[in-house]
Amino acid sequence: MNPHVESALNDQVQKEASSSQFYLAMASWAESNGLNGTAKFMYQHSDEERFHMLKLIHFINERGGKALIPSIEQPPKEFRDLENVFELLLAHEISVTESINNLVDICLQQKDYTTHNFVQWYVSEQLEEEALARTVLDKLRLIGGDKGGMYMFDRDLENSSIGGAAQQAQQ
Repeated sequence: MNPHVESALNDQVQKEASSSQFYLAMASWAESNGLNGTAKFMYQHSDEERFHMLKLIHFINERGGKALIPSIEQPPKEFRDLENVFELLLAHEISVTESINNLVDICLQQKDYTTHNFVQWYVSEQLEEEALARTVLDKLRLIGGDKGGMYMFDRDLENSSIGGAAQQAQQ
């Protein structure tokens, strides 16, 4: 495996692992604040991010590289409110998209078209991740401070098929 591509893939492994922990921290915060639907949504997305990491690890190893298991920074422990959670989530997903785009660029520079083809799945996935975060954030902004609206929002997240989409991606 091309060493530049292998290094970039291992960097992405770290980012996906951190993403999983970031979602997990948000899930725990939501659960401890009585937002069970949001917690369920975040726990499912934490699992999805871990799946993204594992997919990269398997790919690196199958191509003759050596996947490195990273240490992970402590994610935030507290959040101001639910809107803040989704603002941070959107900013995080945008940074992951930039990282994926950088990975695509490295694959093209190194003429590693096999990895480029593999990474296209992540490009599509990031489009979905950003769109979902924006949609949820837009809904939260519409609700504003309405407690009834917040209750319904959280209940809708708990009963939504959004988490099902995350699990379908793993199949």
